[in-house]
Amino acid sequence: MTSLGENLPRVPRDESPLRDVREYHALSRHSFQAYARGPGTIDWDRQPDPFRRFDGAQCLPLPLWQGRADAASAWFADIDASAALAPVPANVEGTGVALDTDSLGAWLEHSLALSAWKQHGGARWSVRCNPSSGNLHPTEAYLVLCGVDGLRDGLYHYRADLHALELRCAYTAVSSDEPLVLVGLSSLLWREAWKYGERAYRYCQLDIGHAVAALSYAALLNHWSLAPLAVADDTLASLLGTDRVADFIPGEEEWADCLLQLRPAADTAPLAAIPATLAAAADAGQWYGRAEVIDRRHFYEWPVLDAVARSAARPASAAGELAPPPVEERAAPLPALRGESLSALVRRRRSAQAFDSAAEMPREHFLRLLDHLLPRPGLAPWNALPAVTGSIHCVLFVHRVAGLAPGLYALPRSATGEVLMREELRAEFAWSAVADAPPQLPLYQLVGARAERAAARLSCQQAIAADGVFSLAMLAEFGAAIEDRPWRYRELFWEAGALGQALYIEAENAGLCGTGIGCFFDEPVHELLGVRGDALQSLYHFTVGRPLRDSRIVSLPPYSGRRS
Repeated sequence: MTSLGENLPRVPRDESPLRDVREYHALSRHSFQAYARGPGTIDWDRQPDPFRRFDGAQCLPLPLWQGRADAASAWFADIDASAALAPVPANVEGTGVALDTDSLGAWLEHSLALSAWKQHGGARWSVRCNPSSGNLHPTEAYLVLCGVDGLRDGLYHYRADLHALELRCAYTAVSSDEPLVLVGLSSLLWREAWKYGERAYRYCQLDIGHAVAALSYAALLNHWSLAPLAVADDTLASLLGTDRVADFIPGEEEWADCLLQLRPAADTAPLAAIPATLAAAADAGQWYGRAEVIDRRHFYEWPVLDAVARSAARPASAAGELAPPPVEERAAPLPALRGESLSALVRRRRSAQAFDSAAEMPREHFLRLLDHLLPRPGLAPWNALPAVTGSIHCVLFVHRVAGLAPGLYALPRSATGEVLMREELRAEFAWSAVADAPPQLPLYQLVGARAERAAARLSCQQAIAADGVFSLAMLAEFGAAIEDRPWRYRELFWEAGALGQALYIEAENAGLCGTGIGCFFDEPVHELLGVRGDALQSLYHFTVGRPLRDSRIVSLPPYSGRRS
């Protein structure tokens, strides 16, 4: 199959960020006739190093989780119940979880750390709590820490391979009345481009969404929450040190993406002035380390990736600007299945490679899973996103859910989204409300029919989309969302990635497994649904089912060389 990009005209660049974003989205589509441009050959024995290291930076191992009583008692069933996880001030000694290396270690270990090593024959690879397209992990995490017990004030890079912090910049003078923890995420585009070429930017942004959601869920273990900060990308790059060109190998630079603050769950104080103060502290601080090489052979170049990263950056004029949270009042989420701790679920999460095509999902489990995909103010992981307006909506291919007819279903995640979907999707769709569904769950049958073959074909002929109990396509409110704010392009992918992370955890809690699907045929999906313009665009696919385990693959502990 040829590359789609080879058959599309190259639009002359007019220095318009919006036009660049739209051009990139068109160039990175897959179709039945051609895939988006990617590398002609891949040397699987020479993949880019999945772990960033800064040579010359002091490395500080974090304590491994020791099964503290407060974390062990955090049942996944309670994450939406304020009484079960009541907000506790993190800086009040004796009344809550202190901000120290123990609590930070537990937080990171349940979000961005390794969850296991896998081995098959002579091959050995790691898996993490946060998923990644192709297990390539382009997302890097940095922590700004001030007033945290046991650590100097400064900027730290998180090393997942060692569960450790690398000191990148030591601050000399920072004024903070309370302990401060910020987490910044960046994308190392080459890790994805090595395999996926021009579509890599999409996958990097999906991975950011997964990481944000993973951090948000893990924060609940310490009675914390994450609050997004709307920071200009230039300021964020300065704060995280990703603009220090001399510290990175050409072609292996990082693009700063988002910044969040860790704080007690009930804290709603404004945060806009904090980053500027810290950026000044970083300018005056002492920097350490230089990034090691992750790939010594760059056979291909994808300039369109850097171009869209520049065009989708948040400008200084939009600093401090966040979209309002959802205003729709919804009933409390349906009660979760009890019996699994949040810790166990996030550490057990895996992407299934194959599903049992005879498996079936109970109807009540299915409805509960979908109900927990609806955005609710103040609840994880939606409270950690910079623009949570319910802008991503689901079209489901239901294959085997007990008591529910197979077919195509719609789950709009907002009232405005439902109006838009009804306007943009095929006029002949039935929009029949599912009987006995919870009143707050807007689930509609569009077409009653078996859809396994269609689901697989649209997802790049992948059997997992047909063999799961259901699969889905995520449709984004696209054209109007990015019209005046091209930086919303990547934020739509973040919301889709967070939705994917919620699906992973909810599937695990239901005794099943999930798999994100980044490869799908864009326009054929739109044609099936009747989408003609760009008011809606498919950004991500996902499937849930009962996994088939490969007994030849051995699972090993993530940090066997260290003691808890």
